[in-house]
Amino acid sequence: MVVENDPWLQPYEAEIVARMERLNVRKAEIVKKYGSLAAFADGYRYLGFVQDAEAGGWWYREWAPQAKALFLIGDFNGWNRSTHPMAKGHDGVWTIFLSDEIYSGTFTHLSRVKVHVVTGQKSMDRLPAYSRYVTQDAETHDFSTRIWHPEREFEWTDAGFVIGEAHDGPLIYECHVGMAQEKEGVGTYREFADRVLPRIADQGYNAIQVMAIQEHPYYGSFGYHVSNLFAPSSRFGTPDDLKYLVDRAHALGIAVIMDLVHSHAVKNEAEGLARFDGSDDQYFHPGGRGYHTGWDSYLFHYGKEDVLRLLLSNVKYWISEFHFDGYRYDGVTSMLYFHHGEHVSFDHYDKYFDQVDWDVLIYFQLANELVHLLKKDALTIAEDMSGMPGLCRSVEEGGIGFDLRLGMGIPDFWIKLLKHRRDEDWNMQELWSTMTNRRHGERTIAYAESHDQALVGDKTIAFWLMDKEMYDHMHVSHSSLVIDRGIALHNMVRLLTLSLGGEGWLNFIGNEFGHPEWVDFPREGNRWSYAYARRQWSLVDNEMLRYRQMYAFGKKMVEFAKAARLLSSMPARPLNLDQDNHALIFERNNYLFAFNFSPNNSIPDYRFQVPVAGRYQIILNSDQREFGGHDRIDDALTYPTVTLFGDHFLSVYLPNRCVIVLKKLP
Repeated sequence: MVVENDPWLQPYEAEIVARMERLNVRKAEIVKKYGSLAAFADGYRYLGFVQDAEAGGWWYREWAPQAKALFLIGDFNGWNRSTHPMAKGHDGVWTIFLSDEIYSGTFTHLSRVKVHVVTGQKSMDRLPAYSRYVTQDAETHDFSTRIWHPEREFEWTDAGFVIGEAHDGPLIYECHVGMAQEKEGVGTYREFADRVLPRIADQGYNAIQVMAIQEHPYYGSFGYHVSNLFAPSSRFGTPDDLKYLVDRAHALGIAVIMDLVHSHAVKNEAEGLARFDGSDDQYFHPGGRGYHTGWDSYLFHYGKEDVLRLLLSNVKYWISEFHFDGYRYDGVTSMLYFHHGEHVSFDHYDKYFDQVDWDVLIYFQLANELVHLLKKDALTIAEDMSGMPGLCRSVEEGGIGFDLRLGMGIPDFWIKLLKHRRDEDWNMQELWSTMTNRRHGERTIAYAESHDQALVGDKTIAFWLMDKEMYDHMHVSHSSLVIDRGIALHNMVRLLTLSLGGEGWLNFIGNEFGHPEWVDFPREGNRWSYAYARRQWSLVDNEMLRYRQMYAFGKKMVEFAKAARLLSSMPARPLNLDQDNHALIFERNNYLFAFNFSPNNSIPDYRFQVPVAGRYQIILNSDQREFGGHDRIDDALTYPTVTLFGDHFLSVYLPNRCVIVLKKLP
């Protein structure tokens, strides 16, 4: 039980046991009716458009229990809203069959279709809930479902791919396909696969976390206002183009994690699920409980069998059909609690068991079990800021079953520090405690910044450090104390976060080289421009610009973490937290990390205690000129320990605003 891992949970043991009992009851109901959890999640193979070779045609099924009538419409019947009525079953599922004998010439690959839904209030053309490909007309801007049935199925080449390394020590590159190119426009799946994936592999990342995959009507939502759960966004290409991306990633040894949005859905009726059958409680909770005021979107009714089947089928669909290697779950805190985590300080264990949506707990437990049933080493990551105990413990021991949680407090800490405190006021004990403050036995993904900090209205760490100086003084021939400080601290902040903050690392696309611009999608306020919805790779490719130095350190840092198996090792232990000298020294997996955050105090003979005697050598040094430093240290030197009163000490030259990593020689 999770109680054994955290004694503070003992007063809540009865609730944890009840949690498991509720799950077991729900799972037993599913198994009794469907045979297994995996079979329950086969909804996408029954609902929507399903080809039946034996019957010689296509079935279309739609769950709409309170609708008065449904009619299939599309190119195949000239969009006639009366000629193809559907029959309603006792379970609220409407059905129609189109035989190949009659419709083989009209109901074909890429045919446009919709369903005309008649309700008690109105009639409306809708997109089928299980649509697998949805496109938007360039002139009318109207969305339509398209039949996806190419003559040749996509040929996968990834049979030998193993997630292993990414599961044990995930080094994650967070990215968005559309804004990944330098052009002022929308990038494609294939452009990303051919042009950006090699860059990611070059840096040593073993996983990508891809945003905005599920279809969404508004590009600027960053993919978080989903309309069609099963449809890869057609802005970036076809379903096969997305498969090409995943296949290419696997060929490069990179796992592909999908940013999955099951926390809410767009309230648009024309494109989404809202009031599909005329009621406000089909897929979502009715009334205020079904509406998120902060997001202006609808909230799923996770306790309903058909909704649960929809979401779990979606979980299975992306892994089975597109070979995704796991999910980063968006908005977990909002899902877990009736108050959505808004204006709540989780300062007492009572709050982890108060106003919790039991249906959501069951959904997460089932989803995590399903994911790992489909792919044993798959990764599930929770975007949770509450810190719920057991979130990343196994379902069997009373946990929720996630593999990792995002360390959301770390980027907030860095921004507050950079924004409100002078360099000389940084506190080494505070740095240590913030980076290491995580639940024992629950893995955390550390990150200094993600897409949240890169959006208009906020600033990246590079922008906080260097701001407008980046526009005029990034040339290697320019002398700038602001840029020198910015690059030095950018390198140090990122390595401290990676090495100390968790069991995983995440970087948002472009932040590794201090991308100078924020992300701002086309909107009325910027005259619908794509100027900021892109990544300027030419900056890092230019050998005369210092972005290349930041990129070089980021690459070296990731390569070191991978080779040292740093993230899969035990947590770090402190060796010296020296506030007077602004030095922070610790050991992790037999590597020594020595940081000097002082703005001006270089220490020529800095002595600190080490756990093992021997001779040490620097293997990573942020002060190297190729990393934007000043070459004040000779990395060829070795450093012997001295023994005083039975303890072992090491003495090194530790320049200001520098970090060195040392390893004991054989």
